[in-house]
Amino acid sequence: MGRHNFKKLKIWQEAMDLVKETYKIIGGFPDVERFNLSSQLIRCAVSIPSNIAEGTSKSTNKHFNKYIENSLGSSFEWETQLIVASDQNYISKEKFELLESKIQQLQKMISRFQDGLK
Repeated sequence: MGRHNFKKLKIWQEAMDLVKETYKIIGGFPDVERFNLSSQLIRCAVSIPSNIAEGTSKSTNKHFNKYIENSLGSSFEWETQLIVASDQNYISKEKFELLESKIQQLQKMISRFQDGLK
């Protein structure tokens, strides 16, 4: 397996966009969420591209796949937290729908990338 340049991977680029979006939305959360939901959303968002990047350092597709799997798991965790934020009315319905669509598209992209590693 030739190593990938993570910065050139579309899944990494899209995940980095999600990190930016996450920082934007948490600005509207109440202060009580600073160490709770806000922190968790950021950790999950950052985990997605971080696992992709770390996986590119692995010498086999089997090992790389494990990091892609972790990245995918973090994306589902992030989506769940987005639902919580929406349920608490921390974000608008329109913003929720936009971000839900974005994360689901990223999940599909990561899954397709993962299929290519097998």
